[in-house]
Amino acid sequence: MDRNLEHLARLVKQVQHRQHRSIDAALSQLNISLVQWDALRAIAGAPQASAHDLAVATFQTDQSFGTLAARLEARRLIMRRPGRGRRIAHRLTALGERTLAAADEIVHAVRASLYAPLSAADRRQLVRMLTSIAGS
Repeated sequence: MDRNLEHLARLVKQVQHRQHRSIDAALSQLNISLVQWDALRAIAGAPQASAHDLAVATFQTDQSFGTLAARLEARRLIMRRPGRGRRIAHRLTALGERTLAAADEIVHAVRASLYAPLSAADRRQLVRMLTSIAGS
């Protein structure tokens, strides 16, 4: 077993975990979670997307996204209506738009703080390396 690869994999996971915990904690002041912010962001970015496409975009199963969307709708952050064919159209409400805007500022501040130790050149290099691994 290559211990360097194991160490690298753990570091990637550790950074991701730290980012998620930090964002979740900071978003709590808006009474939303990282997962909810991500769903609002995805809906705002692709209002005509199917629930399946939104689930994929937010790294969730269709069922998990459906449950999440129902909670967001109950909180009046989104509206769901029949779309084309059997699709459900999702869109942000005015409250959802305000919540997303405030959450975006919080997420940006957390990320800026987390990645502050890296220079702009280091961040660009990290993006290139991770993109190469992710295959996109």
